[in-house]
Amino acid sequence: MNAWDRNEIYDVVVVGGGAAGLSAALVLGRARHRTLVVDAGEPRNAPSSHMQGYLTRDGMAPADFLARGREEIARYGVELVRDRVTDVTGDGDFTVTLGSGGTVRARRLIVATGLKDELPGVPGIAERFGRDVLHCPFCHGWEVRDRPFGVLASSATSVHQALMVSQWSQDVTFFLHRVAEAELSDQDLRRLAAAGVDVVPGEVAELVVEDDRLTGVRLADGSTHARSVLFVGPRPVPRTGLLERLGAELDETPFGAYPVVDPTGLTTVPGVWAAGNAIGFAEQVVHAASGGYRAAAAIVGDLLMSRLDAAVNT
Repeated sequence: MNAWDRNEIYDVVVVGGGAAGLSAALVLGRARHRTLVVDAGEPRNAPSSHMQGYLTRDGMAPADFLARGREEIARYGVELVRDRVTDVTGDGDFTVTLGSGGTVRARRLIVATGLKDELPGVPGIAERFGRDVLHCPFCHGWEVRDRPFGVLASSATSVHQALMVSQWSQDVTFFLHRVAEAELSDQDLRRLAAAGVDVVPGEVAELVVEDDRLTGVRLADGSTHARSVLFVGPRPVPRTGLLERLGAELDETPFGAYPVVDPTGLTTVPGVWAAGNAIGFAEQVVHAASGGYRAAAAIVGDLLMSRLDAAVNT
């Protein structure tokens, strides 16, 4: 569709077509609001072959989930364009600029642009991420249970990840990589020992892959530790550029800067909501879908009351 050729103003433009954006669009479409979803096609969970922990959707491929979501919103007249939003201006009546050169207008916005995971720069990690190099044990722990796990430290806080994954395997090795053992507290070391986690100092040089599967982790000193799964802690990079342009207040956290929002996802900019990984690094698919629903429901009420107040005051 050529959204910029349409003269009507949209009630809502949803920026991002992942779980949060599609969930919001579904609620808005069912509430009879003219809605446009602008989707750049860069879902965070694209490297994964399955998603877990979403009741009735456990084990579903992320691509199938999104395809079904697009089918559902289309039933209610929601429009979707594969494009990128490059700029947003306005205050209560927003102008949304698309990467293809057009613009659309909207009364309300939902920013569901998610985040990008920056992976550690160890050879082999990026190629195997989402397969046998993993991040979240809640997402993949059951599928790799009882295998020999490795955990790559990115900071002293990686101890928490090493402890958590021990719930799924009793064979866990914590590779300190570039973290000095002295950076770990006595409590950290006691907990790791209690969990049966082996602590291995030394920088990780590369992953060992045989027959398209991870078989080990090689250190810079040449020693190799047999492992079939490696957990890493990517650095989350929130996609907050549009919110910053609009003047939204951000909250600095150890995992990046995220917009300050109320329980419905309303940012400090009137008329602008955020949902999904745009508001936090730990939002799983089920959380993102719920957040999109809450934001959309709040917008339905907000638009209704605005219309009624305008009618009363005329």
